[in-house]
Amino acid sequence: MVNGRRSGGGSRIGGALGAAIARSRNAAPATTPVFSPLRALGRRQLTQVDLIGQSLSTVAPATGMIFIAWWITSAEPGVAGVAAIIGTTAVVVAVAFCITQFTRRLAAAGSLYSFAFHGLPRRATLTMGAALLLGYLGISISVVANSAVSLLGIGTALGMPSAGTIPLLVTAAMVACAVTVIAVRGVRFATRAILVVELCSLVLICSLMIADSGTPITPVSPGASGTLPFLALIVVFGMAGFESAAFFGAEARRPLITVTRAVLITPIVCGAVFVFAGWAALTGNADAVVAAYFDGTDSGASTEMVVAVKVGVTFSWLASALGCAQAGSRLLLAMGIEGTVPRRLSRVHPRWRTPYAAVIAFTLASVVGAWTYLLVFVGDSVVFDGFVEVAVVGAYTLLAVSCLRFLRRIGEDARSTTMIAVGITCVGVGLLGYLALDGVIDGQWGIPCAVLVVGASGVAWAAVLKRLRPESLATMGAFDSPETTDLLPGAGELVLDDDGRPQLVSAQSLPGDRR
Repeated sequence: MVNGRRSGGGSRIGGALGAAIARSRNAAPATTPVFSPLRALGRRQLTQVDLIGQSLSTVAPATGMIFIAWWITSAEPGVAGVAAIIGTTAVVVAVAFCITQFTRRLAAAGSLYSFAFHGLPRRATLTMGAALLLGYLGISISVVANSAVSLLGIGTALGMPSAGTIPLLVTAAMVACAVTVIAVRGVRFATRAILVVELCSLVLICSLMIADSGTPITPVSPGASGTLPFLALIVVFGMAGFESAAFFGAEARRPLITVTRAVLITPIVCGAVFVFAGWAALTGNADAVVAAYFDGTDSGASTEMVVAVKVGVTFSWLASALGCAQAGSRLLLAMGIEGTVPRRLSRVHPRWRTPYAAVIAFTLASVVGAWTYLLVFVGDSVVFDGFVEVAVVGAYTLLAVSCLRFLRRIGEDARSTTMIAVGITCVGVGLLGYLALDGVIDGQWGIPCAVLVVGASGVAWAAVLKRLRPESLATMGAFDSPETTDLLPGAGELVLDDDGRPQLVSAQSLPGDRR
């Protein structure tokens, strides 16, 4: 009898709930429906695996392993080099911790730029946006150019040389076209494809280093990079983009959880493989792999070794190019929605739900930049890389300041978060100051000029917007937000405030109650 009464009560409750849901579906909304400004992207479609694939591929750890191993082999810093990698990884993980203070609370398509809006003044937010855009565009330019060089290097190793500038430029254009097609075709396909490609590249490079017999190569002087701070900068540059999952907050399932996990997991994984690369360089296990990539068969490596290394690294370059295109396009999308860049960049493909206009603009800028890179910087990219590194470090430093101010504003700051944010700020400012001073002393003005350009970018951008599009300064901050259809019956109604942002209000407080 007891079970029977419970069963009957449960059925009555279930019937009443079903009737209430049915009535809510048939009832007309009390107000005009409110939609998320990012709904055109196709909300709630990416899984945890997709987000990790996006972040991991943007970083391209397989290529980072090669360059870190080369630096340690060339500069011979010894165990201190591995210690520097570990220390830098800890700093980047601390940056990731600061980022998660936002990803646990907000979902956006603008990543750090959108987050900075909640903790920094508008000019500083625009500085963050400029630094982030310069960083991702610079990485994209570099990886597109290096993809072209690596692809032609595979042909040379196979006995099909195609020397000359024209083949390089054509190959770079072909890479950019392929990236554009895949990025526009669909985000789920792209994230899963680049995850598979990057994992295969990682496994291949790690296997070759483990199997390497330690054939020595002649050390090559790294020039001005022969200090540990520059190694730290190389590691930061190698991890740049680890936070790119934060660009997909609107498209992720359970974004406040899955994006946070991806942001934390990626630098830990990359740090582990970079430490492995440092160990392989110290023990001689990376010598033949590094020589095969940089010198080909002239190093004494077999054709099979050269082809295997170049294929692994090339796939990693391509995955990074695609990851940058996806992240950079969503940054432009968020800015286009706000009006801080031309609004046509906020157009989304009606079928594939991808920001096709921003993808095309970003990859077009990347291929033009890659052509310039191949013509000017391919032999010596220190100045170019330094500019990108300054932009990345500047963005992470501003993020730490924004985190500190944001948590204090909402009353959720703790001693641990304060110490981490202040520590990251001091490390970032100290590193930028050291690099600028070192450049002035050595008469190399690339990095000091980069610090000046990135630092002044927000002020210049705000001045241009104030003159040409002043309303955009009041509409900054495009975040994913609940829609009317997301609310349960009786939870209230969503209305837009004076700034056009959705606010949840009680149904009884609405004028003209129609019940």
